[in-house]
Amino acid sequence: MTDSRSDAPRHVPLGTSGLAVFPLSLGGNVFGWTADEAQSFAVLDAYAAAGGNFVDTADMYSSWVPGNGGGESETIIGNWLRSRGNRDSVVIATKVGLHPEARGLGETNIKASVEGSLRRLGVDHIDLYYTHQDDDTPVEEFVPALDALVREGKVRAVAASNIGAERLAEALAFADREGLAKYAAVQPHYNLVSRATFEGPLADLVAEHGLATVPYYALASGFLTGKYRPGGAGVDSARAEGASRYLADPRGPRVLAALDAVAAEQGVDLATVALAWLTARPTVVAPIASARTVEQLPPLLAATALELTPAQTALLDEASV
Repeated sequence: MTDSRSDAPRHVPLGTSGLAVFPLSLGGNVFGWTADEAQSFAVLDAYAAAGGNFVDTADMYSSWVPGNGGGESETIIGNWLRSRGNRDSVVIATKVGLHPEARGLGETNIKASVEGSLRRLGVDHIDLYYTHQDDDTPVEEFVPALDALVREGKVRAVAASNIGAERLAEALAFADREGLAKYAAVQPHYNLVSRATFEGPLADLVAEHGLATVPYYALASGFLTGKYRPGGAGVDSARAEGASRYLADPRGPRVLAALDAVAAEQGVDLATVALAWLTARPTVVAPIASARTVEQLPPLLAATALELTPAQTALLDEASV
């Protein structure tokens, strides 16, 4: 059996942000949803113990849960930071624009929303602040609003989630022209079975400007763990419906077969291979993956030390095209 694991760098530069992060970002979307505070603390502790320092959340997590209003994930992370006294060793990323009571990228909403996130997180600054989803707000309004947060010390760097190439180019050009804080990273929906949303003009632009890519849905809602199979009985999970839809795509079963083959050669889990493939893509710095329990973490962490062979990468590329 070929062993291509190596000592992965513990921290890597995050685009033009000046931040250095662990090459796997821990997703906080499950905190306050499928993981209560005690479970969330255990996962965060295990991630940090493994060298992890890059935690991703949003002001609207987990507003979709009955009884929640949004901000539950930030609150849990903030409680963890205070209880562990480790704020200075953790890079916190959160987002603005999709909270059910604070939607959009208008200047007023950005100013109010950052205060809410700072309060829930219990911190005096946010390391990476994403616009959660692009809307029709002019760049002349939201780019200066983000720049003001950086100048005030409330945010260290800004980034964009769910943005297209044309809009990203417009925002970068305006920031350059006016001497304002520029997007340092992007967070697209990107994985082995969802490549078209990022690859092409957007990926080219990110590379041209030296930005970092931090993909979400890196495991396709759990589909790339191999839990969901053609003809299978399914899995009792909050994400089962989202993950199982990939089985209807001809690429889904092809990708699973390729993952099976590579995982067997490497002696690792399918999730480890899927994340390692993603990490090796141009500009990708730290895929985001979430864990509901500590037991789900090891295959995710293992991806930071796995190098695929050219033949294995080619097999996955071909299956996922």
